[in-house]
Amino acid sequence: MAATKHWTVDVYFDEDIDHTHADARLRAPVAGELHGKGAARRNPQDRSVPEIGDELAAARALFDLARRLLRTAEDEVERMTGHPARLHT
Repeated sequence: MAATKHWTVDVYFDEDIDHTHADARLRAPVAGELHGKGAARRNPQDRSVPEIGDELAAARALFDLARRLLRTAEDEVERMTGHPARLHT
């Protein structure tokens, strides 16, 4: 029977009136702790809707985290095989 695994990603926000920064953090059993960073900036002509900044900054942080996790997997494959690895999404 296959094992069930569970990973959790936490996203932390830091924001002011016009900027939102997000830090996505994953603690993976093999990869250790990985971070992804994302940011959003409100156009001065747009009205302030903080939720949109949160969503955009979080999406960018998660995308950055995904790239870092993919690179970590490539490094593991290279270590195990001794050959360059290029994994695709």
